[in-house]
Amino acid sequence: MAFSFLNQELAIDLGTANTVIFQNDQIALDEPSIVAIDNNTGKLLALGKRAKLMHEKVNPAIKTVRPLRDGVIADFNAAEMMIRGFIKEVNSKHRSFFTPNLKVVVGIPSGSTEVEIRAVRDSSEHAGAREVYLIYEPMAAALGIGLEVEAPKGNMVVDIGGGTTEIAVISLGGIVQQDSIRTAGDVFTNDIQYYLKQQHNIKVGEITAERIKIAVGAVLPNLEDEPEPIVIKGPNLMTAHPVEATITYQEIAHCLDKSVAKIESSVLHVLEQTPPELYSDIVENGIFLSGGGALLRGLAQRLTEKVNIPFHVAEDPLRAVARGTCIALKNTEHYSFLMR
Repeated sequence: MAFSFLNQELAIDLGTANTVIFQNDQIALDEPSIVAIDNNTGKLLALGKRAKLMHEKVNPAIKTVRPLRDGVIADFNAAEMMIRGFIKEVNSKHRSFFTPNLKVVVGIPSGSTEVEIRAVRDSSEHAGAREVYLIYEPMAAALGIGLEVEAPKGNMVVDIGGGTTEIAVISLGGIVQQDSIRTAGDVFTNDIQYYLKQQHNIKVGEITAERIKIAVGAVLPNLEDEPEPIVIKGPNLMTAHPVEATITYQEIAHCLDKSVAKIESSVLHVLEQTPPELYSDIVENGIFLSGGGALLRGLAQRLTEKVNIPFHVAEDPLRAVARGTCIALKNTEHYSFLMR
């Protein structure tokens, strides 16, 4: 087609923590889901990595906003600015005099309400998309992992993102049983902040807590491959004097225990509701973990011990949903589970 450059297709994984955009099977953008806005004029100042550098470090004239909370759009205006800005960044690599005819597929949590679905659709349309398709995140994760979602057999996916943990049993291109709980990466970060206040009398921000989670995040107190402890600095809550603390992975395993237990009970709840024929398929194939939370050390082992079904961490779990969204984008006519 002579004007194929005028038709542009983007697969967007609009995550609470990160937004990933695929174009032509390539990652075109992978940025934190955050924007910096001028408080006086309401203008966008920065987005993605640049806005994250400002997060928790700005003056009263500037505010940083994470437009998504718990996997859904919490600030419509900021979300629209962010989606528009990211699409513009992707387009800036392909200079053209014409506005391309934009078709997007966006991943959304499986527990989204009609209002939340509408917000994603409207934000995408206001950001310039002509055709908007939506796909539930666990379905996208299953596609990204490489599971046969349309086969007459059961597959189970646990996608632990920033805002939500999505648990779904998939068969014949549909979600048979699902649960979407708001215990995920952000809650783990809050747990770490709270723990440091209680146990070490030290106050840390979201970004430091996130760094601790990546460096020594674990869910088992005994690991074969132990990460090095991390040293952090911050103000003492009583005296405001600077103090430093050495944090080990055992401490983090202890402080994340309750939140991980919520994910375990949700997985068991979904399995209880699963039809027996699909259940036996799941026992045979195992359960697949995706999302950033899947990177917590020892998670697959702990869940396997709790549920007695093997858990497998997807390769590159952070981008499983984005890759699945990309596969769906190439086959929008073929997949019946895509929502227009």
